[in-house]
Amino acid sequence: MDGQGVYQFKPHERPTLPGSPANPDHPARRRLGYFAVGVLIGVTAGLGNALVAVNLNFAQGTLGLYSNEAAWLTAAYLMTNTTANLLLVKFRQQFGLQSFVRYMLGAYALATLLHLFVHGFWSSVLVRAASGMAAAALTTLTILYLMQAMPAPKRLAGVMLGISIPQLATPLARVLSPGLLEWGDWHMLYWFELGLALAMLAAIMVLPLPPSERFKVFERADFLTFGLLGPGLWLLIAALTQGRIEWWTDRAWIGWALAGSMVMIAGALLIEHFRANPLINTRWLGTREMLRLMAVAASVRILLSEQAFGSVGLLNVVGMINDQMVTLNLVIVLASIAGMTVAVLTFNPENLTRPIIVSAVLIAIGAFIDAGSTNLSRPEMFYFSQALIGFASLLFMAQAMVIGMARTLLAGPRNFISFVVLFSLSQSIGGLVGTAALGTFETMREKYHSHELVQDVVMTDPQVALRVRAGSGAVAPVIGDPALRSAEGVALLSQQTTREAHILAFNDLFLVVCVLAVAAALWGVAIRRAILRRHEISPVILLQQKMAEQAAAMAGPATGRNGESA
Repeated sequence: MDGQGVYQFKPHERPTLPGSPANPDHPARRRLGYFAVGVLIGVTAGLGNALVAVNLNFAQGTLGLYSNEAAWLTAAYLMTNTTANLLLVKFRQQFGLQSFVRYMLGAYALATLLHLFVHGFWSSVLVRAASGMAAAALTTLTILYLMQAMPAPKRLAGVMLGISIPQLATPLARVLSPGLLEWGDWHMLYWFELGLALAMLAAIMVLPLPPSERFKVFERADFLTFGLLGPGLWLLIAALTQGRIEWWTDRAWIGWALAGSMVMIAGALLIEHFRANPLINTRWLGTREMLRLMAVAASVRILLSEQAFGSVGLLNVVGMINDQMVTLNLVIVLASIAGMTVAVLTFNPENLTRPIIVSAVLIAIGAFIDAGSTNLSRPEMFYFSQALIGFASLLFMAQAMVIGMARTLLAGPRNFISFVVLFSLSQSIGGLVGTAALGTFETMREKYHSHELVQDVVMTDPQVALRVRAGSGAVAPVIGDPALRSAEGVALLSQQTTREAHILAFNDLFLVVCVLAVAAALWGVAIRRAILRRHEISPVILLQQKMAEQAAAMAGPATGRNGESA
């Protein structure tokens, strides 16, 4: 630090990217502290939304909402969470990392606190939107803290862990929420999240990140791009969230929203394409390597919706709720941690496609196993298949992020925003598309199977008559009228028929996911062969060579400009 309180960076301490912290040599105890804080931030980043998403039924009861209204809570969070990085990355670069941390984490804690005092629909939507924007900052902080926890040669491992830990949130929320709801109903979820947020604030104040460099990066055209791209993505998220619930062709606004989103997104990308200093570098994103990476990332993310929608949906059909799925989700959490660990320990820069291919194969195996479900299926029957998919999810996620980061650093720091935005979109929009597509497919197949099943349900069939009498007998202690008892027996048989149709539809869904996963694995093999045929060098190896050349070329001390006060 000089006499004016401006931090002077040594050559090896210079931040990797504008807006990221410096990289001083930390003692082992401090690295351990950075690791613990990074894990805490990563868990907090995803758990807030996951606690709401997996307990929407409780939200409906507490707030008095219909199912389509409850879905807006998740949609509002995703709208702001997905688009916040468009401006937050530049905010961090221009106003400094410490201002970014103070404002964003303060906003997150405030949004969490407000949850305890909202009891209406619109107020809940606004608070969820504020939470989404604040939580977008937490994923970035997770990566930055875990990179500080690693020595220089292992910083890519910090990136892998940083992108993976928030993905544990959904199964972890299903493990924790039954106990929290028993202790204090709906608001106990928010008390728990508030406790995590305050613990995170305290930890960051005790162990802040090193200072960063500042640059003037905002331009007026950035806000024009955000004014088009942001609302365009919001309309797309709204349509994908509500389409399956209100049904795509039954609500005219869904079609208008999809059309409007396409026009606004295309307009934003057109503006960016012709800017001298674009917020989103469309020319770089349009390269073969980046398009291939994002296509693979989005495709596998869609397949992973089998776990979020498929297995959980089928268990709900047979009467299971989160209380009965605690052990199953604990198995998924442990398997996911194993996948993350294997991804870090077996990382091989010379063969980056192998883990992605393995992930697709594991998803195919898990989905194929699930395709044999019946009305007797229970959570313990899904332990192995869902463990495979949980393992595959983080094995894939870590590798895809490293490939993207390496290509970003090779192309230059100015492309960092482009990569962050596009990777975030590939995962969030990919997850929404996967849930919407699988949900739509399941609904259509359920209608088909219902039609097929009811063709044989006639009262002249002795087995049907026996089922109706059994249903009537079940309600006999509370219904004395024989006609009403018979009607109740028919209603119970109808419910059972619908349940069987749903089970058959979910089995069809699992088979489709299996086929698509096999296709993704074959596609990965084809990509690998094409890379070998063209003798493409791994982007991670190229990045390591580039960094080594830069380190060797440095002569004399280099100082940061406009560095933050330590």
